[in-house]
Amino acid sequence: MIIEIPFRCPGPLDQTDFSIATIGEPTLDSPIRGQRFISPDHRVSLFTDMREIKEWISKDQDPPSLERAGPREKIFHDPAWTRVGIVTCGGLCPGLNNVIKGLVQVLWFDYGVKNIFGIPYGYRGLNPSFSHPPEILTPDLVDSIHDDGGTILGSSRGNQDPKTMVDTLMRLNINIVFAVGGDGTLRGAHDLAEEIKKRNQRISIIGIPKTIDNDLNLVDRTFGFESSVYSAAEVITNAHVEAKGAFNGLSIVKLMGRDSGFIAAYASLANTVVNICLVPEQPFVLEGNGGLLKALERRFAKGKTHAVLVVAEGAGQNLFEGVTEQKDASGNILHHDIGDFLVAHIKDYFKKINVEMSVKYFDPSYIIRSGPARGTDAIFCYQLAENAVHAGMAGKTDMVVGSWFGQFTHVPITLATCERKKIDVTGPLWNAVLSATRQADYFKSEK
Repeated sequence: MIIEIPFRCPGPLDQTDFSIATIGEPTLDSPIRGQRFISPDHRVSLFTDMREIKEWISKDQDPPSLERAGPREKIFHDPAWTRVGIVTCGGLCPGLNNVIKGLVQVLWFDYGVKNIFGIPYGYRGLNPSFSHPPEILTPDLVDSIHDDGGTILGSSRGNQDPKTMVDTLMRLNINIVFAVGGDGTLRGAHDLAEEIKKRNQRISIIGIPKTIDNDLNLVDRTFGFESSVYSAAEVITNAHVEAKGAFNGLSIVKLMGRDSGFIAAYASLANTVVNICLVPEQPFVLEGNGGLLKALERRFAKGKTHAVLVVAEGAGQNLFEGVTEQKDASGNILHHDIGDFLVAHIKDYFKKINVEMSVKYFDPSYIIRSGPARGTDAIFCYQLAENAVHAGMAGKTDMVVGSWFGQFTHVPITLATCERKKIDVTGPLWNAVLSATRQADYFKSEK
């Protein structure tokens, strides 16, 4: 995997607070045995380039760093009295059940926590007006759920009143909440943590990053992303077969990627039969010598009889100027359907220039996101869950467990959600896509 990690901070880097909030001083001995404990001064630098590290040292400053994840020698929550709530929110994603199982296993077997509740249907489950009773989770109950896609707890989009949710947590005597979700879920988790702080309650809120688009700030990888790339690459293979099966065959594959095109980019590299990859970070036009329509015409004019075009769902939104903007229940902008748009305009263009064209359209979004986690992605889910439990039991709060250059870290939720991570179109990932597709050759304007 090409690790490319652009990140943003809400202010100057040397003034950004990377510290993790706690609900109190950990004073209890951890029941963990046979593992090396992580001390408070274990940090993971944001930079791996020695030039950047030396630049900070030359200013008599430590390079900015994140707190390292892992088991602590002292914990805050007494396992015998700990009651845990697990909630999964937002769209489905491969690995949700793996994370739930991992949380239950580590809590039960490593820490001896026996009171674990699954909160049904996202944050709705913390609003009594929906009448969704919590489900008691045990190792036996979750034993084989990792074989299935989706989440046994159900999910939902949309915000709930933090005051109402905290009231519910207090009635249930829950003192650790694991919120599994993306940008909107984590913002909701931060609101929960803020309300808990106002009430001076000892409840830890720990986020686990679930976003199929892999677009969380200061998190180099989110679970489900790798499995989605696997599935998308298989669809691209089928699209390639369909394109080659007809004279002047064009297959268009629309993949998920609302604001960031990581799935489209990685899937195009995982299956290098793609001829054009379109992502939100790189605007394009339809008309003119440098437009998409001319690029496709050049492809077929050079003797090629087929093409595969991959487009992220958020690409080309600049082509919908003047169309009314809508939002989903979580407040995310609902992008216009670039897939149908391209199919219609490409068919119309080639008909006008009297060139035969057979267009096939693939939209596998819900198939890709509803499958189980695969291979190393499943391992990653367990490791995220494990480190989330360590953080929660140590009394950490208002944070998300992340990964930074292969090291597990603690990231303040406000930093993880301050801006979406995007592809750097001057960086190595996008350069690899351009190299593999050779699409720049087709987009060259004719003088």
